[in-house]
Amino acid sequence: MKRTAFFVSDSTGITAETLGRSLLTQFDDIEVKTVSVPFVAQPELARELVERVAQVAAEDGARPIVFSTLTDQGIYEIVAASEALVLDLFSVFIRPLEIEFNLGSTHASGRSHGMANRASYEVRMEAVSFALQHDDGASTRHYNDADLIMVGVSRSGKTPTCVYLAMQFGLRAANYPMTEDDISRPGLPHAVAPYTDKLFGLSIDPERLRQVRGERQPNSRYASLSQCRKEVKECEALLRREGVPLLDTTNLSVEEIASRILLKTGIERRLR
Repeated sequence: MKRTAFFVSDSTGITAETLGRSLLTQFDDIEVKTVSVPFVAQPELARELVERVAQVAAEDGARPIVFSTLTDQGIYEIVAASEALVLDLFSVFIRPLEIEFNLGSTHASGRSHGMANRASYEVRMEAVSFALQHDDGASTRHYNDADLIMVGVSRSGKTPTCVYLAMQFGLRAANYPMTEDDISRPGLPHAVAPYTDKLFGLSIDPERLRQVRGERQPNSRYASLSQCRKEVKECEALLRREGVPLLDTTNLSVEEIASRILLKTGIERRLR
């Protein structure tokens, strides 16, 4: 079965897309084409969307699904009259909260992903800058300021996890690649040895590592299965000897890796 899902918002649409995609993952036998439509903040844009939905409904032979976080009631009513199943994600939660608080909500758009809280925004941007400056061992000068230093073989998921931790939680996360030279010597590399309390190791199945590296450098020694097996085995052994916590990232998303790291380490997020 094929269907089309629209993520519609009067702001960035990140909330609608995140929750909508999460809900859609619960249906294995349906192939869903997704369309993001942010910044639907004027009636004319809402009417254009209604026309687009009607066209898609005719092409698919089934009504589309619209996941909405529209806050303006007038604009929402225009969209709600379309040839779609329209799910108002905010109303499901806002109305019960209004009753519980005995207080009306502001119905303001863009609060969750805007700059309403400048202090939080600046924490996030500073953390992202730190992650980028300290990516892949490019700089080790400010490791003392890091909340976390990820170590592991090349292409084990360190960079995307650092950026995610910075964006979502405001954490200053650095990462250091364990090279052949590093793992062939006894003890941790000099760059990270003073920071054992901040270290967290990422590992990966050698076959998966071969696939990932092969996309970057096909038919190279770097991407060979034997090399991947050797590096993973020796890196894991070194980190275990040094008491560095270790996580296998093979079948985990970036979100899952980040959540497991926070759970294992107890690091307090800077953004909530």
